[in-house]
Amino acid sequence: MPQLQGLEHDPSDPRRRQRVTRVELAIVLGWSLVALAIAALAVRGAIAYARRRGMLDQPGQRRSHTLPTPRGGGIGIVLACLVVLPCILCSLAGPWDAPTIANLELALVLVAAIGWWDDHRPLRQWPRLGVQLLATAFVGGALLADAGLAWGWLPLLVLAGGWSINLHNFMDGIDALLAQQGIFVAAGLGCLAASAGQPALAGAGFATAAACLGFWLYNRPPARIFMGDVGSGSVGLLLFALSAMLWRIEPALVWPALILGSSFVADASLTLLNRFLRGRRWYAPHREHLYQWLVRSGGTHARAAAWYLGWNLLVAAPAAVAASQYPAMALPACAAVYTVAGATWIVSKRRCMRRASMKDRHVAT
Repeated sequence: MPQLQGLEHDPSDPRRRQRVTRVELAIVLGWSLVALAIAALAVRGAIAYARRRGMLDQPGQRRSHTLPTPRGGGIGIVLACLVVLPCILCSLAGPWDAPTIANLELALVLVAAIGWWDDHRPLRQWPRLGVQLLATAFVGGALLADAGLAWGWLPLLVLAGGWSINLHNFMDGIDALLAQQGIFVAAGLGCLAASAGQPALAGAGFATAAACLGFWLYNRPPARIFMGDVGSGSVGLLLFALSAMLWRIEPALVWPALILGSSFVADASLTLLNRFLRGRRWYAPHREHLYQWLVRSGGTHARAAAWYLGWNLLVAAPAAVAASQYPAMALPACAAVYTVAGATWIVSKRRCMRRASMKDRHVAT
């Protein structure tokens, strides 16, 4: 079984706590701009490639868009992070060892590759899931080996990583939403790492946010390209990896990290639980997430994305700050946020369903 005492800090660890200097902030900014540029250029190329290869998402009953749109633009995020993250993680104060960085890179390549394949030719869910779990095992195993922690933590890390990959895939259904979430959560994790005096990890968070921003420039409504499985799975892996690395450094910060992703976690978890309890195939394509109901009830993609942004800025961000400043209250704060998120999901979905029903009756008459 996992041993909690195994998470105590090693005073000799070079990542113990480091002062974030102005020079390091300038380096992080520079690498973030590089990530932004690589992502944006790669996405432009992905648009032309997708059109040439016929990789277009067609409108349909279970989709929220109305025009054929290229997919696979998330490859820009992947390429940017593959180039930039190793440079940041090994060069700034609080560096990570080579095996951990190599395993993170390998995991990202695996998840991106299986997603890229699926964007070209749809795969069954089990091969995808197997590769995804293998990738998260690489990340989790490297972190445990680096810290000398009990291997009983590995199954928990693998399950958490697999869920993060898939929930972000489930939540990628309207313009800008997942890119926006990636920017917010990755930047938030960077801020948490900076507050813990970890420049290397903070830089990795900000660079990941910048890569998501490079994609968002082409995915904002009306989207010129969709992220595709290559991007949604990779974003889920990256946010899991950054959170797990933060947990490795400062275990109490796992609660504010979970708060940052509360809108997506609550929506995906409650939607799939609802489908499971109703006897439906929870893994099949559908339009029952709250963000999809916001569109189905008459809202635009931009308005639905703004709804999630409002939650992030007005609820998640302040609660995460409070939880990081008062560690003794971190777990209760996380529980309170998810309780409120669940209640908000229930009330909002019911209202959307009523509006959608009224809209359908109006059209019928």
